[in-house]
Amino acid sequence: MANIQIRKYRHEDSETVKELFTSGMNEHLPSSFVHVLKQPLTQMFLMVTFCALITSSQSFLLPVLAVTLLLAGVRQMIVYMFNQYIDASLKNDLNDISETYLRKNNSCFWVAESDGQVVGTVACLPAENMPEFLELKRMSVRRSHRGKGIAKSLCRTVADFTRERGFPAVILYTSMVATDAQKLYEHMGYKKMRQFPIPEFFAKIINFTLIEYRLDLEEEK
Repeated sequence: MANIQIRKYRHEDSETVKELFTSGMNEHLPSSFVHVLKQPLTQMFLMVTFCALITSSQSFLLPVLAVTLLLAGVRQMIVYMFNQYIDASLKNDLNDISETYLRKNNSCFWVAESDGQVVGTVACLPAENMPEFLELKRMSVRRSHRGKGIAKSLCRTVADFTRERGFPAVILYTSMVATDAQKLYEHMGYKKMRQFPIPEFFAKIINFTLIEYRLDLEEEK
């Protein structure tokens, strides 16, 4: 992992961090769309629409166009759902990273730097619903720098920080479509604790869920 440095966030990193977060989130759009297409409810609705239109219109073109428009609408709803989350994150903790992560106890934000360029990020802070644990957040590595061990180093940085402050575990949440992230966390010793639906209405319809992972530090070898 030559020329990679893990350091604390600085104010001049702000725009790059936001860009990394946004591009990382948008990478999950294709897999989210595929997930929706695999849902029985989606397949049934598309099939019923297609069969109803082809029967009533006795035309092949109309039902094909209708299904195409429905698929485009579903994709736009997924884009909307992701954009809502991205906008909320940019307006909340990522709007003032220093205030959220660096000026509060038991919180921190790090970046991975390669040849003067920020190529990765990670943060942690006391978990909102389980303050006895620290929560890993904002893990992202630029696509061009993946496979170099950067994400693993960022994970270890959070674990070391958590251990030094006497917390027994790190928790995190990731989406069910982030399969690469799931593999990374499980490789790093995190255990899947539960899977639960996102409370938003559209997310419930498409069965879009989050997964909670936990790393128990006292069990680490």
